[in-house]
Amino acid sequence: MPRLLILLTLPPDVTEQYRARLSRLFPDITIDVVADKAKAESAIKAADMLLTFGQMLKNLKFDLKDAVNLKWIQALGTGLDGITDQPALKPSVTVTSLHGVHGAPVSEAAMAGMLALSRDIPRFARNQDTRTWGRWPAKLLHEKTVGILGIGVIAEALAPKCKAFGMTVVGITSAKRQLASFDSMHGIDELPAVLPQLDYLVLLTPYSPATHHMIDAKVFAAMKPTAYLINVARGGVVDEDAMVAALRDKKIAGAALDVFENEPLPPDHPLWSMPNVIITTHQGGFCDTYVDLAMPILERNMRCFLNGDLKGMVNVARPAS
Repeated sequence: MPRLLILLTLPPDVTEQYRARLSRLFPDITIDVVADKAKAESAIKAADMLLTFGQMLKNLKFDLKDAVNLKWIQALGTGLDGITDQPALKPSVTVTSLHGVHGAPVSEAAMAGMLALSRDIPRFARNQDTRTWGRWPAKLLHEKTVGILGIGVIAEALAPKCKAFGMTVVGITSAKRQLASFDSMHGIDELPAVLPQLDYLVLLTPYSPATHHMIDAKVFAAMKPTAYLINVARGGVVDEDAMVAALRDKKIAGAALDVFENEPLPPDHPLWSMPNVIITTHQGGFCDTYVDLAMPILERNMRCFLNGDLKGMVNVARPAS
């Protein structure tokens, strides 16, 4: 009987939705559900299939070296760091992703970050805690310029939302093309020239060796001192030491950060205490309908896998060899 390991460090009621739905659809598979490293290290030895997030494997420092029977990993996210970069991942393992489902939740997270920074919502929250009545002018999104670095499904969902607020939308991408709702499109090599125009820089680019720390001290030096950074991509895209210095020295006005190089963000990290920073806990895509968004892809790929039809699977990021 095929065996599925669900390894998720999510609230139990969320994890149970995946188990229950897959169990109803595929009653002939055995499903193990774990949420910690020790139990996962034992369960992975018998697993034919693994359902998880790459970031969770990375956070748990979970090694696939004992996955002797593993044939397929279904990532519950788009980013595959933590999975495909594992030296122990065997060539015979197929890896699929949830590419295409994050347009709505992550684009809304980016908008929330821009609005919260512009209106200094954290300052209102702090004042509310102390019952302090304070007023200051909001910075409008209207007639501001947003640069979106990394053009894919999420960027295509974000751009029209920005246009609805009256913003100029600039795309920065490794593959230049014309898309609706973008006022201009630029190559990655043009980033230094584009940065001084931007009031907001939204990071959506995938993490890879090529994008590691691409947002560095030179980038912050080129940004307006009134500009904001929104990172809903991956923490490793940003040089955090350079970002902390830029925020401390007011080289940029603030940042809304959903992702970090090390997660959870250590309690002693200086970002926690910066008043011009909004921290969310890798929540960008995590939403009330995420299981609904995921299930069509999970069901199709599971049926294909059980039928031996690996070519029929969708979002194959790493085919077996």
